[in-house]
Amino acid sequence: MKIHDATTAPNPRRVRIFIAEKGIEVPYEQVDIVNAVNRGEEFRTQKNPMGTLPVLELDDGTCIAESGAICRYFEELYPDPPLMGVDAQDKATVEMWNRRMEFELFQPTTLAFQQQHAFFKGRVPQVPEYAAVSKEKAEKSLAWLDEVLADRQYIAGERYTVADIVAQCAVDFGRVVKIAIQPDQKNLARWHEEVSARPSAKA
Repeated sequence: MKIHDATTAPNPRRVRIFIAEKGIEVPYEQVDIVNAVNRGEEFRTQKNPMGTLPVLELDDGTCIAESGAICRYFEELYPDPPLMGVDAQDKATVEMWNRRMEFELFQPTTLAFQQQHAFFKGRVPQVPEYAAVSKEKAEKSLAWLDEVLADRQYIAGERYTVADIVAQCAVDFGRVVKIAIQPDQKNLARWHEEVSARPSAKA
C-alpha cells in the first residue's frame, strides 16, 4: 500500500500524524498539487474522482480517499493506541468532538484560505467575503475551544484522540491566513504546546 500525499496541505497532514501516532510505516508518494496533478484526468480517473488528497492506495488497487476514512481504516487494523475511542460511549464522544473540530475550526480555517489565496485562483470560484466570514468563525471557535480546554487536558477528555489531530492541523494551517491563538487564550496555548511537542507533530 501507499498514500498519495502533499506535505504542504492540511488534510494529508491529519493522516500523517494519525499514522505516526500508531507507530506504523506506510510509504508516501508526493503529488504535485502546485501544478494540479491531483485535479488532472488521470488522477481523477485512477485514484480519486474528487481530485483531493490524501488517497490511500491498497495493494489490490483499491483507493480510499477522505482523511477520516483513511484514519478509520488504520484504526481498525491497529487499534492501539486508540485514537477513535475504546467503547461505544467513548467512540461516540470522540466522534462528536472530532466532527466539531472539523465543522467549527478546520473547515472555516481552510475555507478562509481557499476563498482568497492566490493558490486557488482559477481552481475554484472564490468569494473574498466568504473568506472573511470563515476567518471570523474560525477565530470565534478558537475562543470557544479555549473555554472547553479549561477543565480537560485534551479536546475529547483526558486522552489524546483524532479530535486533537484535526484541531492541531487547523491551528497550524491557520497561520497562513493569520488565524492565531490569542495571548489571553491560555488553555488553548497550553494544549497546543503539548500536542506540538509530540513526535507525531513533525509528520
